Amino acid sequence: MTEPDTIDPDNAPRLAFHRTDGAGPTVIFLPGYASDMEGTKATALEDWAREQGRGYIRFDYSGCGKSEGAFEDRSLADWLADVLSVIDELAEGPVVLVGSSMGGWLMLLAARQRPDRVVGLVGIAPAPDFTDWGFTPDQKMTILTEGRLEEPSAYDDSVMVTTRKFWSSGEANRMTFGRIAISCPVRLLQGQRDKEVPWERTARLTDLLDSQDVQLWLVKDGDHRLSRERDIALLFRAVADVCAAVA
Repeated sequence: MTEPDTIDPDNAPRLAFHRTDGAGPTVIFLPGYASDMEGTKATALEDWAREQGRGYIRFDYSGCGKSEGAFEDRSLADWLADVLSVIDELAEGPVVLVGSSMGGWLMLLAARQRPDRVVGLVGIAPAPDFTDWGFTPDQKMTILTEGRLEEPSAYDDSVMVTTRKFWSSGEANRMTFGRIAISCPVRLLQGQRDKEVPWERTARLTDLLDSQDVQLWLVKDGDHRLSRERDIALLFRAVADVCAAVA
């Protein structure tokens, strides 16, 4: 495994990334909360992009993976700034953002801020506004009063930490209270057995987007990760579909 390259955004931690040169639009993968660019979907999509001759970038948010910074010091707004830095400094021309879970929230925020660059979106169990609906009242109270919430991870033996800084930043960047001014092609992949993001929320997201080219692809037996071989194949189809739509 080759060591990642890095960029130094202004007044922000250094970001680690891997870039595959190829035809545009460049596909950029945005991981989920507390995840990194070494996940199954991120690396599989890199292999696919290389085979297709497609430009591709995967990277770690600040405080995650091999990027600089402390995870608990970062917020949703900080990670959005990371995404915009990658778009502005690493990608040339139009880009297609592929966002997993929280990455799906970030891709929507980034698309609104870079409408001239972001020409397509692929969401995998996108989770916009999960600071609102993803926590119980008691959990929110713990975050507010104690400054952090610790919970066992659903995927390994680690502890999932949510800080007051992150939660407050999420609340300040909520999107699903009205129309979402995004007009590019969008494909949303969603498992109906997802215990983290109810599929009905993703269905509602299709209604809120201004774009008329929005498709929701439901996987009846799919979980939140959608990382099985057949799920990955579906992801490849969705990315290819969006790239073809903007060619």
